[in-house]
Amino acid sequence: MNREQFYAAMSGEGTLDYELYLNTKTLLSCQSKFEDLCNGDELQFQLVHQIEELWMKLIAYTLLDIDEFLQHENTNRVVTLFRRVHMAQRLMIRQVALLETMSPKEYQEIRKRLGNGSGQESPGFRVLLTLYQPIWNSFKENYLDKHGLNVKKIYDSEYSHDDAYVVAEALAEFDELFQKFRYEHMQLIHRTIGFGSNSLKGRPVEILEEGMRHKFYPELWEIRSHMTDAWGAEYGMKRDSLGGLH
Repeated sequence: MNREQFYAAMSGEGTLDYELYLNTKTLLSCQSKFEDLCNGDELQFQLVHQIEELWMKLIAYTLLDIDEFLQHENTNRVVTLFRRVHMAQRLMIRQVALLETMSPKEYQEIRKRLGNGSGQESPGFRVLLTLYQPIWNSFKENYLDKHGLNVKKIYDSEYSHDDAYVVAEALAEFDELFQKFRYEHMQLIHRTIGFGSNSLKGRPVEILEEGMRHKFYPELWEIRSHMTDAWGAEYGMKRDSLGGLH
């Protein structure tokens, strides 16, 4: 097949209404030119990371809306928008698997072109790290403090599966999916450059794993342990086997 012919067709003319509205001419020129790619995997590498930035832009934009709806206790909108956030997060997690089709050797060719670049410099990632606390503050102020509630009450002592509980679970899912994305990214690093190597910033890869142990909303995770321990103390940690064996 004539590669040059297909390369030209992939860029489009940029004159049709669809192309003009989505600015496809500019969008499709955000990657290196085909003739400048260092190998057959570099286009994929650039696209996956650029798409991740777009998903994070959507997530951040949506979280700002969620924050406003939290302040007005508009639970229906909060839950609906969190569903959008969760779906975007799952797409981010799934698309990381595309990068696992690179061989370690081919990735090293791409890595030479990154300068000192690192995923820690991602504008979308850095913005998301600034948003989770304000979201929690709005939830706590409007769904807990205003109504004399706390995490223990909505999950256990006064549990009623109310609005506060539903929003808390949406927050927990946001937190969980963010950690899953971090985990998948770390597994990709293990697969491409190895566990014992240094990042392009000169830091051991192991240090990057510390972020995976950081929870956005520790109260929402700690309450589950406290409840389980309390129940265990009530009905005993060891119980008779269902089969009657001890």
